[in-house]
Amino acid sequence: MTDVSAALDYWPAPPPWGWTADDLDRLPAEGPNGEPDFFKHVELIDGALVFMSPQKRFHQRMIHHLTETLCRQAPAHLSAVDQMDVKLGYRMRPCPDVLVIDAQAADDDDRTFYTPAEVHLVIEVVSPESEDRDRKTKPSRYAEAGITHFWRVENNDGSPVVYVYELDPATHAYGLTGIHHERLTVPVPFPIDIDLGDLPR
Repeated sequence: MTDVSAALDYWPAPPPWGWTADDLDRLPAEGPNGEPDFFKHVELIDGALVFMSPQKRFHQRMIHHLTETLCRQAPAHLSAVDQMDVKLGYRMRPCPDVLVIDAQAADDDDRTFYTPAEVHLVIEVVSPESEDRDRKTKPSRYAEAGITHFWRVENNDGSPVVYVYELDPATHAYGLTGIHHERLTVPVPFPIDIDLGDLPR
């Protein structure tokens, strides 16, 4: 177990021993110089703390309505949650925009993260500041961890385009199974039907 207080002595550089996934549960409410909620929106990507910028309305709207729709359509043993961490490894703890997870895990209000075995679908809504992470870094890490389904949502002049991927167990990499514009209809991880052109504003 690392000493977070000692680690913050090196701020803004990381400590020599690096950040770990468990450190995120021990970060203080305030920043190193007393900034309120400094560590509120942070994820760990390959041992580096990444601070997420404020959401644009498109981003927030997609998260809200995808989570709501997936919750409504999911079978009883699954549930959709938003902006919760997934602990992928010792130095990898991203915070996806939307997750479909085991309902039993979702019922535990004390959880701060989920494990790949509990996750059935990960969705990232791409923002300008997170393009490389959402398109390259995070999908490859989700695939390596064995998460079967991944969606990437892009903003096309205010309309969502959803790129749907499924894990190839032979290569442990995602394969693109469809690009959806007006309507998203897929059979896995459960039957899903979303009218993308009619998401409320």
